[in-house]
Amino acid sequence: MNPVQQRIDEIVKSSPVVLFMKGTAQFPMCGFSGRAIQILKACGVDGLTTVNVLEDEAIRQGIKDYANWPTIPQLYVNGEFVGGSDIMMEMFQAGELQTLIKG
Repeated sequence: MNPVQQRIDEIVKSSPVVLFMKGTAQFPMCGFSGRAIQILKACGVDGLTTVNVLEDEAIRQGIKDYANWPTIPQLYVNGEFVGGSDIMMEMFQAGELQTLIKG
């Protein structure tokens, strides 16, 4: 594992809910990241860790390789990759995301 992948791995495992996004929770810089934050708020997530990929080009590229997922945002729950905003929305509407986060 290269140093960037190692850093990403440490971030993913450092908090129960981690969102790699464009911007911050207070100021998302794209619609998909904004939607992801709204979904997590609707799930009642406490202690969300966000990583602004726009601040670090190595993380921005490295996270795509880490999960083998080409887009941002990316949600991780308990160290496991969940998906992007479309998957988050589908899971939220089905009640699965709330169960995963609370579980």
